[in-house]
Amino acid sequence: MDWQFLRDELQRFDIHLFTLGGASFTLWSFVKLVIALIVLFYMAAWLNRWAVRKVLQHANVDAGLRQSIGSMVHYLVLIIGIALILQNAGIKLTAFAVVAGAVSVGIGFGLQNIISNFISGLIVMFERPIKVGDRIEVAGVEGTVHEIGARRTTIITNDSIAILVPNQKFITDNVVNLVYMDYQIRLRVPVHVAGGSDIALVRRLLLEAAHEHPDVVKQPEPAVLLLSLGGAAMNFELTVWFSAENRLRQEVLSELNFAVGEKLRAHEVKNA
Repeated sequence: MDWQFLRDELQRFDIHLFTLGGASFTLWSFVKLVIALIVLFYMAAWLNRWAVRKVLQHANVDAGLRQSIGSMVHYLVLIIGIALILQNAGIKLTAFAVVAGAVSVGIGFGLQNIISNFISGLIVMFERPIKVGDRIEVAGVEGTVHEIGARRTTIITNDSIAILVPNQKFITDNVVNLVYMDYQIRLRVPVHVAGGSDIALVRRLLLEAAHEHPDVVKQPEPAVLLLSLGGAAMNFELTVWFSAENRLRQEVLSELNFAVGEKLRAHEVKNA
């Protein structure tokens, strides 16, 4: 191969393009800079996956913490890598002081939500009010946390729909974490029957419906409360505990209502 010919051909494309941060960029040096940035982004993503799937998975660390550490590694590599690449290209980072001032003005007008979501994401990663695998309710959305990113969190609903929730919602809104303390939560089922009904029979039927439901746990045991006795109606409340890891409260409530309704009709107990 004629190396001199190759160098001559490359020099044909080594034309001056622009000057940035005290560094003069030619077409060839700009191409090398772009290639270095592409490799950096690829390596940062690879290190993220490697840390989450290879290193931390064998360190007895839960999925949420693995995801948080992986994200921090990803962004740390990007920040350090970009700074090194720019310095190696001869760009003086102090030259970006004016740009930083302009960006700060832009943040005040149009980027405050993006920065707020990013900072909120860091808070969520460090404080960990939620983690991957938790079943939560936020901003009218209920589902399982699939991924916690720097700007948004991915929630998968029971309909297998992925909803991207801005991280700011987890700081400013009330977040219901159904499995924060335990995967078992209590469900209250109100039942209204006609006055004069057999109290002992109603209680037995409600407990039967609870014990027959496959998602209702045995401990703590289901309980029946009689909230009001007089008048044309008697108000009961069936309280049960179930695993909220994979089930919606509305689904379990609906199934219990169907079961209770069938048992009451079978024993000719009228609803109020």
